[in-house]
Amino acid sequence: MDRSGLADFLRRRRAQLQPSDVGLPPGVRRRTPGLRRDEVAALAVMSTDYYTRLEQSRGPRPSAPLLAALARALRLSDDERDHLFHLAGQPPPPRTSTAAHVSPGLLYILDRLTDTPAFVVSDIGEVLARNRMSVALSGDISARPGRARNNTWLWFAEPDVRSRFPREDWERLSRTHVADLRATHGRRRGDADVEDLVADLLGRSEEFARLWAEHEVMVRRADHKRIIHPAVGAVDLLCETLTSDAGTQTLVVLYPRPGSPARDQLDLLRVIGTQDLTTGEVAGH
Repeated sequence: MDRSGLADFLRRRRAQLQPSDVGLPPGVRRRTPGLRRDEVAALAVMSTDYYTRLEQSRGPRPSAPLLAALARALRLSDDERDHLFHLAGQPPPPRTSTAAHVSPGLLYILDRLTDTPAFVVSDIGEVLARNRMSVALSGDISARPGRARNNTWLWFAEPDVRSRFPREDWERLSRTHVADLRATHGRRRGDADVEDLVADLLGRSEEFARLWAEHEVMVRRADHKRIIHPAVGAVDLLCETLTSDAGTQTLVVLYPRPGSPARDQLDLLRVIGTQDLTTGEVAGH
């Protein structure tokens, strides 16, 4: 681990970013350029004290998930992300890993969607990043470990999340999850993350096994969804997607269905802010 090199790289990358670059308000006058340490720590979902120690060339070696979170927080390119891992004495994730690193371009767009929910998801259903409106509507699972942030896994393995959707929509949403994963499986057959997810779902959910056997295929590009929020009720939304060049990450934007009260409901959510929705985060897009 190159502690001094890591500290210098973190300081310089932090100094190059402005609050507007990461979707934060400008706030009060700043004595130095760039983001504050506490802002980077919050974006990476880590303590300010731990991040400060990294910038001061002390503290333990960061784990791979923590480095990935720092790379997203600092809006690093793929090359910069790999350099960060090397400085910390960790092997960088392979470029083909779907959840290794959200592109700065997708994060840039996500940060600027301030009045409508949006999130970035991998091609196997893993939530990688959410904007504030998405967190307010659905809770935030993007900082959770492993399967706990995978929409498809949660939908079939943790059925309590379905309480956030009208029951009459469950069958359609189940089929959409399976058909989308089937398309990914066909495209990336043999990749460990895809094969392991399918095998675990087949062993966990009879419903998934039944639908998987039907071999329906559909890549999700546009959709509609009704999400039940405890404070504002059922929000009727349409979905639009923007997929990365590699096809492994998708930015999903949820916007009001014309003629529905969804616009007023989303405006109310902006006032209410985020809530603790740990008993029923939304699984799916």
